[in-house]
Amino acid sequence: MDFMAVSSYGASTKSSGVVKIIKDLDESVEGREVLIVEDIIDSGLTLSYLIELLQNRGAESVRVVTLFDKPSGRKVELEAHYTGFDIPDAFIVGYGLDYAEKYRNLPYIGILKPEVYIQFVSNGGEATDNPRYDQLRTAIKANNVSELTVQFNGQTYLVTGQYREKPDGAKSENFSTYIPPTDEAISELVVASETNKFQYHQEPMKGDSIWLTLLTSFIPLIIMFLLFFFLFNQAQGGGGKVMNFGKSRARLYNEEKKRITFEDVAGADEEKQELVEVVDFLKDPRKFAAVGARIPKGVLLVGPPGTGKTLLARAVAGEAGVPFFSISGSDFVEMFVGVGASRVRDLFENAKKNAPCIIFIDEIDAVGRQRGAGLGGGHDEREQTLNQLLVEMDGFGANEGIIIVAATNRADILDPALLRPGRFDRQITVDRPDVRGREAVLKVHSRNKPLTKDVKLDIIAKRTTGFSGADLENLLNEAALIAARRNRRDISMKEVDEAIDRVIVGTEKKSRVISDREKRIVAYHEAGHTIVGYFLEHADMVHKVTIIPRGRAGGYVIMLPKEDRMLVTKQELLDKITGLLGGRVSEELFIGEIGTGAYSDFQQATGIVRSMVMEYGMSEKLGPMQFGSSQGQVFLGRDIGHEQNYSDSIAYEIDQEMQRFINECYEKCKDLLVKHSKEVHLIAQTLLEVETLEMDQIKQLIETGSLTPKDENSNDGEGTPSEGGEAIIDNIGDVRVRIQGKDETPEPPAGDIPNEAPNLDKGSSNDPDDGGTKPTS
Repeated sequence: MDFMAVSSYGASTKSSGVVKIIKDLDESVEGREVLIVEDIIDSGLTLSYLIELLQNRGAESVRVVTLFDKPSGRKVELEAHYTGFDIPDAFIVGYGLDYAEKYRNLPYIGILKPEVYIQFVSNGGEATDNPRYDQLRTAIKANNVSELTVQFNGQTYLVTGQYREKPDGAKSENFSTYIPPTDEAISELVVASETNKFQYHQEPMKGDSIWLTLLTSFIPLIIMFLLFFFLFNQAQGGGGKVMNFGKSRARLYNEEKKRITFEDVAGADEEKQELVEVVDFLKDPRKFAAVGARIPKGVLLVGPPGTGKTLLARAVAGEAGVPFFSISGSDFVEMFVGVGASRVRDLFENAKKNAPCIIFIDEIDAVGRQRGAGLGGGHDEREQTLNQLLVEMDGFGANEGIIIVAATNRADILDPALLRPGRFDRQITVDRPDVRGREAVLKVHSRNKPLTKDVKLDIIAKRTTGFSGADLENLLNEAALIAARRNRRDISMKEVDEAIDRVIVGTEKKSRVISDREKRIVAYHEAGHTIVGYFLEHADMVHKVTIIPRGRAGGYVIMLPKEDRMLVTKQELLDKITGLLGGRVSEELFIGEIGTGAYSDFQQATGIVRSMVMEYGMSEKLGPMQFGSSQGQVFLGRDIGHEQNYSDSIAYEIDQEMQRFINECYEKCKDLLVKHSKEVHLIAQTLLEVETLEMDQIKQLIETGSLTPKDENSNDGEGTPSEGGEAIIDNIGDVRVRIQGKDETPEPPAGDIPNEAPNLDKGSSNDPDDGGTKPTS
């Protein structure tokens, strides 16, 4: 049933004519009868506006029914042709209509009540004439009424009956109307029935049936239930999960899928041994119980991304032979409060039913971060989830036969209560593999790849210092993609070398146009790094140098440490800084102008110097002291309240010492490049000709002064690898890439750069150098 809601502004009997339509009709009213039900609309401007509005919309007829005015309790008088009791298809309800008790059973109000409307529809929509009271009295006097029934309910008298003959203008022979609730009106009908000999009945007004009442009462509830069911089902992704918010999302390991064992994990022998004990305990606990050993309740795998923490957990699932539940730390927390703690309880309930078993929680830092950080109170949903996890792991109840394995790369932000013995008894550090580990990882990932005989995995392992297991897998996959792109059926060392460059720097930009000026600047910059790395004892060795754009770089140098090591001495750090400054010093000496290509070099050099002074205690002036906190990753909730633990005068001394170290290394680098200026020119000029030099070619150039043409049948990149140790890699020993230039670099203006070194005593020239922008390492 369509309806319109309006609001008029003005007095109850004299409207100002200002009308606001609150809700308009959804469909056209053309050819339809319209009923206006109002309690405050008068015959003034507002009513005229509404009548005109409906007539313009093509309404067949407009009828108006009034109620008593609410403020005064008197009836509003309207013109006769606006009055009627028809029940039309569309109607207008006055905004703010008061449904008082005395209006409830009026027919034009009753149609707004759902049960009356349903009853009206269930009657088949049979038309009934609704005469006015004076029209009814006229029909009775004309003896045109054959039967008449009066139904009463309190002060409401409803008269229904049947005409002998259908009057002109009547809709049906049946009629229904209301009469005044007075004794005189009833007496008049009784006398008329005796006089005109028509049937007269008097009975209480019939109410709706009990079934119809129940139906109309429950329909809104049913509709609301279906609506909420649909919304919850959509929010939970379907599958009938409306009532499963508090259920665990843990997945049970399926052995029918690809089974991973410890043989598939390489380069982590010590880590595997730690987890093998866990598996052995689950398979044969009597061996451990015989010597009074208690297996750790929890094992925490800690390490950088890509080192194989999740792979180790999957191998445990494949080897254990017991139920293995896996879940992510983010699966506990939901949009509803209390869901996280409920899911933890449900997870451990399922685990107890399947004990002995293993629960694996990946990225546990999502739910296990430190509490009381000041950025959230006890109402924090993550804190409630963590509290429940702590209780389930080692609370008042016992969880015999349940072992929790978790993985994270941010162990520094985990709550201390989570790391104590009895919860996570054992922490296993899964670090990047050393040279032996890298070779073992390469063997695992090359099982299904056809490699040519020239591919030496030990050489690749020595060239990929600092690579994680995921990096090595990606390296071989990139080599396979390059081989397939070239329509090859096997993978040669050439594809592997190109894949190394692609992984470290990016895709080669063969279409990029670089001016001769910029190319010369890049060549001398990289030549400076190369010479310092070659002649300085502890500087990183240049493995490859090129001026071919790749990725976002205009040119780059791959520098590897001469060996893997755990400890680094002060002199080795100073030589490393000197090697980082080689590019800028070379630009200053041999180009006569400095550019922005040394951005990443300065960034790394400054970081090393800051660590030397503030963390390693290598400053003679400040002594063996540590200043400030570690330069690791920041956890805002923990570090936001930390203050500087040294004075401003010490901060000034730190700056002075850092500047002294940098200046000494800069002068040492300058002396070295001046001494070997001939070799710098040789490397730079060769780079301008061949664009790329490998390690063996650099050695040949410096020792013989010329470059023997490479055999076309030989593969690129088979130069002599750096002799590598096998110790754990320190963060200073990671692969570093020197990058000159960037994608966004505009082509520099043309300018002349001398082929030979300028007069070093005259200083820098005045020619501008736009040869590079801020690099990206």
